[in-house]
Formats: sequence, C-alpha cells, structure tokens
Amino acid sequence: MTVTEQQVRRSHPVRTTDPQSPDDHGALRRAVGRNLTAYGFLCGALICFALFSWYPMVREVLLSFQENNFVDPPKWVGFDNFRTVIEDPAFRSAWINTAAFSGLALVIGYAVPFVLAVVLNELKHAKAYLRFVVYLPVMLPPAVAVLLFKWFYDPGSGLFNQVLDVFGIPPLSWLDSTSTALVSLVIVSTWMNLGTGTLIYLAALQSIPGDLYESAELDGAGLFRRVWHVTIPQTKLILLVMLLLQVVATMQVFIEPYLLTGGGPENATVTVAYLMYQYAFNFGDFGGGGALGLMLMVVLMVFSAIYLRVSREAER
Repeated sequence: MTVTEQQVRRSHPVRTTDPQSPDDHGALRRAVGRNLTAYGFLCGALICFALFSWYPMVREVLLSFQENNFVDPPKWVGFDNFRTVIEDPAFRSAWINTAAFSGLALVIGYAVPFVLAVVLNELKHAKAYLRFVVYLPVMLPPAVAVLLFKWFYDPGSGLFNQVLDVFGIPPLSWLDSTSTALVSLVIVSTWMNLGTGTLIYLAALQSIPGDLYESAELDGAGLFRRVWHVTIPQTKLILLVMLLLQVVATMQVFIEPYLLTGGGPENATVTVAYLMYQYAFNFGDFGGGGALGLMLMVVLMVFSAIYLRVSREAER
C-alpha cells in the first residue's frame, strides 16, 4: 500500500458498523415517543366525542323510529313517532315560541353586547373593572341566575315591580301573562350571556387599526359615524358569525322555561327543547322525544353549515 492510499484511509475510514449510530436510534425513539403522546391525547379526545356526542346523536336517530321505554325490548315503529308529535297541539306552539324567542333574542340580546363593547372601547378609565362587571353574570351557574330572576319577576315583592311602583306604574304579571312571559325569558337569557358576547366584540374592536379612527376623526366624523363607517365594516364577519351562533344557541332554549314558567301560561313559553323533555321524562314517550330532537337537530345542522361556510370565508 502506498503512502497516498494510507493517508486517504486515515482521513476517510471505512465504516464497518451499522449505518445508524446510537444517536440516530435515540432521535428515532424520541420522535416515536412524541407521536405516541400526541396520538394518545387525540385518541382520548376522540373517545370522549364518541361517547358523549356522536353516540347520543346516533342513538337519538334510532330512538326516533322506535317505541322504547328502556324496560321492554324496543319496537320499530317507523314514522309513527313523528306523526304523533306533529299532531300534538303543543307542537306548533313550540316551534312558534322557539322562533319568536330566537327573534326577540336577536333584537335584544344581539345588539346590546355590541353597543356595550363599543362603549367600553371608547372609555379611557376603569376598563378592567367594567369588563369584570359585564362578565360577572356568565360566571354564575345558569340555575342560580334563573332563580334570581324568578325573584325579580315575583308579582308581589319582586324587584322589577318595586321599580315600577317608584314611577307610579302598575305592577306586571311578568311570568303569568301570555304577553310578557316570553319577553321575560329573553331578558333572563340576554343577561346571562351578555358578558361573553361583549368580550368577543371588544376583542374584535381592539383589532381594528387606530389609523382608521384617526382618519375618520380628521374628517369630522363623530362617534355614530365612526361606528357606522369604520367599526361595523371592519367587524362584519364576526358580527355574522355571532349572529349564526346566537341563532343556534337560542333555538335550544330549555332551562329558562323549565325553571321559570314550566311552559306556561297557556303554552306561551313551550319551546321545542322543553317539549322534547316533556315527551321523554313526563310522558315516558322516549320515541316522541327522539323525533322532536331529530327535527331540531336537522334545523340546527342547517345553521351550523352556514356558520362553517362563513368561518371559512373569514379565514381567507
């Protein structure tokens, strides 16, 4: 072997061992470990969704076509459950009340959080304190908030009638009158969910470039013109998304009529979700309750599809 060949072999030794070094094996084990951890968390989430979301949905679809009391073997009845609930006099009232509740909630509960967010965004002092005050109702358990308003609505010593008495206005039967019962439920729902909508709108407002407001002020625009020409155009996507989310949420209203009115007076506050509860747990007709739930689910799926479409457009 020549001197030149010896120098080449010293500078470039021939590898006679396995091509993968221990460092390569360690990196591979770490990568596999990271992936297994990620897939483990993903499997846990999928199992939770399967048990508590997907399985109940599939079970409800099957239940709507069965006569089932969960004691005797289920009996397949086809569309009989749907015919039964559609022929119920309360069926039409439930859908009308649900649509009316959603409409009133949009008129009252959709505009108020946005107006509050605009006001909070314009304030210079005590912003953090006022945000806490606005969000405070969300931190209360829904049952506690509803029962609190039940005392407010008391026809005798309730807070609202005491306030009316100060101004010389006769007391109202808030929950016992067909003309005020549904509006009373909307007020409760609006107060309970006011903080969430306000903070979402406030976050959207604070993402608007300040240069736009400065330019509007230089042009002599006041507060209302700035809101109309700057704020609303810059937040139109979040406004639309919140609109669709509120429709989906209000169509499922249950706890307010359940705790405050029991669907009365004269079925004035019976909603689809409350009627579904009555069929399943008061009448023992789980098939009828499943049929109502399936109808409501189809309606909500339409609004959910619109929401997903709008969300995709917002991300572009």
